[in-house]
Amino acid sequence: MAEILTVSELNRQARRLLEQQFPLLWVCGEISNLTRAASGHVYFSLKDAQAQVRCTLFRSRAQLLPWRLENGQQVEVQALVTLYEARGDFQLNVEGMRRAAHGSMGRLYELFVRLREKLAAEGLFDESRKREIPRYPRRIGIVTSPQAAALRDVIAACARRAPHVELIVYPTLVQGAEAPAAIVAALETAYARNECEVLLVVRGGGSLDDLWAFNEEGVARAIAASPAPSISGIGHETDTTIADYVADRRAATPTAAAELATAGWFEAAAEVDDLAAALRRTLRAQLETRMQALDRLALRLVHPAQKLAANRQRLELLARRLQHAMRGRIDHHAPDRLGHRLQQAMARQMSVHRDRLARCAGALAALSPLATLQRGYSIARTADGAIVRAARQLAPGATLELQFATGTATATVAAIRTDDL
Repeated sequence: MAEILTVSELNRQARRLLEQQFPLLWVCGEISNLTRAASGHVYFSLKDAQAQVRCTLFRSRAQLLPWRLENGQQVEVQALVTLYEARGDFQLNVEGMRRAAHGSMGRLYELFVRLREKLAAEGLFDESRKREIPRYPRRIGIVTSPQAAALRDVIAACARRAPHVELIVYPTLVQGAEAPAAIVAALETAYARNECEVLLVVRGGGSLDDLWAFNEEGVARAIAASPAPSISGIGHETDTTIADYVADRRAATPTAAAELATAGWFEAAAEVDDLAAALRRTLRAQLETRMQALDRLALRLVHPAQKLAANRQRLELLARRLQHAMRGRIDHHAPDRLGHRLQQAMARQMSVHRDRLARCAGALAALSPLATLQRGYSIARTADGAIVRAARQLAPGATLELQFATGTATATVAAIRTDDL
């Protein structure tokens, strides 16, 4: 009896036969039905006039492409023929890609791959040689064209995030046959002056031809030799150049490169703002606590005149109670001598209390504003009755009401002097 296979076993055997039969090969065609998954994988069809085949470009490979894939592009893909078992779909797993060889793009991509592999073998891309970007750089160098939009983007980002940081531009061409030598010369100038703590190499987006200066070996080696940590911000997010591989950090855009270089200052400013807000909250809470304590103390504060009046009332009450008690207890037939002694004792007590009352009244009189006026001082009030305590409250021509120990007078301010004594 013939072996009966499950669908899974059938697809698995078909996949193995396809992968054994077809080695890694190159296929040319036009990209269509292009989609990008959230995972970073790219799915598309490769077609010609008579047929098409599904293709999968995994994220790890897609990140290495130096240009952005679009529908309609003519490409050559290096791929493994396989079968996606879950759906039984015949497809190509793309390992490498270049633009169709009938233009210059295919040749450029081959040069790109060849140089990338050469420098990678030398260890120029190793993470172990990558340096940390200074957290608080005071000078940032920028290697780019003075006319480029990339420079304006970098300046704007730094001004927004760390306006105190000094920017030094090392001008260079960033496109064309003379650009590689110009970029190397600008980098060597920056190295010789040795005045920046971090160096940005930036330019805006463009085609593979436009960005090719940053795929030249001389430029790559010059960036790798930088004495200061370097950040590349070349092209758009999907553009990748050899310069990106050798730089200490790669940024997706020139703006992102500036943000990466100023990240420490930006975070520190945010932290200072948080600390300032916390300090304001703490000071406000302490002030409110002190104000409440002051209110409680104010409730306990009694004016001396009120205290003297209370003591006087208490003294009079005690005197009446004493007289009443003595009248009730002393027999009218008691000896005159006992009555005389009692009267003397009461007189002494009354004298003592009168003396204390007189001293308190004298102290109160000494604190009275009227006593101060008697010594030759006066009280100045504005037209609305507010007491004047400092010359800065007044203006020339203002009318004052002056109060003396006896009588008042009206005066007009002729001049103001605010010198502190």
